[in-house]
Amino acid sequence: MPINIQYDTLAKMPVSQPVDRLTYIADRCRDKIVLDVGCYDETALAKRDTEHWLHGRIQARAKRVVGVDSSNLIPPEGIRTGDNSIICHGDGVDIGNDILQAADFNMIVAGEFIEHIENPLRFFKNMKEKFPGRELVISTPNGSCFANTLLGSIRREVQHPDHLHNFSFKILNTLCLRANFQDWEIVPYRFYATEMIMQTHGLRRLFVIFVERCIRLVEQLFPLLSFGYIVRAKL
Repeated sequence: MPINIQYDTLAKMPVSQPVDRLTYIADRCRDKIVLDVGCYDETALAKRDTEHWLHGRIQARAKRVVGVDSSNLIPPEGIRTGDNSIICHGDGVDIGNDILQAADFNMIVAGEFIEHIENPLRFFKNMKEKFPGRELVISTPNGSCFANTLLGSIRREVQHPDHLHNFSFKILNTLCLRANFQDWEIVPYRFYATEMIMQTHGLRRLFVIFVERCIRLVEQLFPLLSFGYIVRAKL
């Protein structure tokens, strides 16, 4: 059933405790045939051979994975990422027939994708039209997370140069309502400083780890300040 929330300013939100984003998504792909949308993250390729790469975590659990991404670095024949997985060049918002016919998908994943595209509602509606009854799992940063507030206090902001949108719990709920999803849940996920930790050493790395743990403590106490959200929906 749709989430029952009030849009009054002071209405209490039915938000759960934050989870680990990669583990949560990958676990739901176990033994599934997965379409992984927007999975070729050029800014995070350093994580490809580690446990921090979402596509790799999905590939390790799923029966089969077909990724689709518009990156010009993907050759016409695609990029083989495992015995059961490949990333193909294509439009993640409006999936082409060549991708649709590649497999009988029962799970669609779009990790950290909808903040990059011009029309997230169109993407949701396209997924419902092309994959009715299937399961969709997306993740996206939280525009009102504590990490952003902390950086804002020192006149800083971390944003990918391709980000076009910021989302909140209620905005994601509104998108699900307008896309006419059958059922959905919105789960916060914890702050992670993986790339910063991987790129630093010594005392600086220890400091980054300390800050990460402090932010996670705040998120545990105040889940609406978590770093991002996962939406799990039946289309």
